[in-house]
Amino acid sequence: MLHAIRTAFLAPLALIALVPLAQAQTTDAEKTAALFDALGLPDMIAIMREEGLAYGDEIATDLLSTTTNAKWDETVSDIYDLDRMRDGAAAALDAALAGNDVDAMLAFFTSDLGAEIITLETSARRALLDDAVDEAAKQSAGVALEADTPRSQLVTRFVETNDLIDTNVVGAMNANFAFYMGLQDGGAFDAELTEDQVLTDVNDQEPQIRQNTTEWVYGFLMMAYQPLSDDELQAYIDFSATEPGQQLNAAMFDAFDQMFVTISRQLGRASAEYMAGQDI
Repeated sequence: MLHAIRTAFLAPLALIALVPLAQAQTTDAEKTAALFDALGLPDMIAIMREEGLAYGDEIATDLLSTTTNAKWDETVSDIYDLDRMRDGAAAALDAALAGNDVDAMLAFFTSDLGAEIITLETSARRALLDDAVDEAAKQSAGVALEADTPRSQLVTRFVETNDLIDTNVVGAMNANFAFYMGLQDGGAFDAELTEDQVLTDVNDQEPQIRQNTTEWVYGFLMMAYQPLSDDELQAYIDFSATEPGQQLNAAMFDAFDQMFVTISRQLGRASAEYMAGQDI
C-alpha cells in the first residue's frame, strides 16, 4: 500500500493529493476482492472449514481419547468460524498482493480457461472430503507417476513451477508448531517445553509430512485437471511461471499460512483446556 508523510503546514496540498490516492486504494481493494472471488476462495474456504471440522473429530479420537460431544464440536466450529476465516484470508491476501500486478491475475482467472480451472479445483477439493475418493485419487496418481505418463509429467511441471510440495510442507510444519504451542499455552505439558524442543519434534515429523503432502497434492491435481487438455494445462503452467503468477502463489501461501497458524494454535489451546477439564 502507498504511504505518505506530510508536515502540518502542507495540509491543504495533502488534502488535494489524497483524493486520487484514496481512489487508487479503493480501486486496488476492489480488484483484490474481485480476484478473491475469481479464485473461488469463498467456496474453497467453506470446504476448508468442513475439513477442519473433520480434523476436530480426529483430535477428539486420537488426542483426547474420547468421542466427540456437543461442547467440543461447538468449540471446533467456533475456531473454524466461516466468516472469520473468509475475512481474515481476504485481508491477508489483500496485504500480500499490495504493489503486485493484480490486473494480470484477474485477466487470467476471469478468462474462460481460468474460470474452468477454478471450478475444477473447487469440485475436486469438495470431492476429496470423502475418504474413499481421497484414497482412490492418491492411488490413481501414484500409478500415473510410476508409469511416468505424459499427464503426470505435466502435473509435475505444475507442481515444481509453483513449489507446491515445499510450501505445503512448510505450511503443515508451521501449523504443527502452532498446535504444540497452543497445547503449551493451555498447560497440557507437565514441564514447559522450549521452542527449540518443539521445533525438534516438529522437524522429526518432516519426512512423514512430506510423504503425505506429496500424495495429497498429486491426488488432488491429477483429479482436478483431468478434464483439461494438455494445451490448457500447459497454459496454466505458463501463467504460473510469469511474475504475476509467482506473486499470486507467494501471496496465497502467506495468506493461508497465517490463517492456519492462528487456527492451529487455537485448536492446541482448546485441546489442552479440554484435557484439563476446563470450560472451553
